Amino acid sequence: MTSAEPIDSALRAADVLLRVAAQSVVEVESVVTSPQLRVLVFIATRGPQNPGDVAAELGVHASNATRISEKLVRAGLIQRREEPTDRRYVQLTLTREGERLVERVIEHRRNAVAQVLAAMPDDEREAAARGFAAFAAAAGVTPSEDGRFTLLRPPHPAP
Repeated sequence: MTSAEPIDSALRAADVLLRVAAQSVVEVESVVTSPQLRVLVFIATRGPQNPGDVAAELGVHASNATRISEKLVRAGLIQRREEPTDRRYVQLTLTREGERLVERVIEHRRNAVAQVLAAMPDDEREAAARGFAAFAAAAGVTPSEDGRFTLLRPPHPAP
């Protein structure tokens, strides 16, 4: 195997996974935009957040995060709660409708990946699972038991 083959194989697998993720987004694009979905998944995976956390996750100015959050509040997908003792502190949580939307996206992804894995012979599926786990571990990614995708943060600052 040449030194480029593992990279090329990983990129082909990444292409399949990105297609799966993209298709799951297409299924809900009439309800939310991609940045809005990222906010919903972020809250679903990390728990209640404040607008500053959302801005940092999206890599946008706080005012942009606030606008996205307000649209999600108006859509009934998140709730905005002010801390009674400090009204400057705002907590964003998913509503039941927001939870259902995230669950729908995740279920689509899980089913699509399951179909691909089911098409593989048992020994190759097991090898792929070990390879995926090793790849994620090498990237420093803590596995998610629920199939949610999150953004990978590089372990070192980008040049």
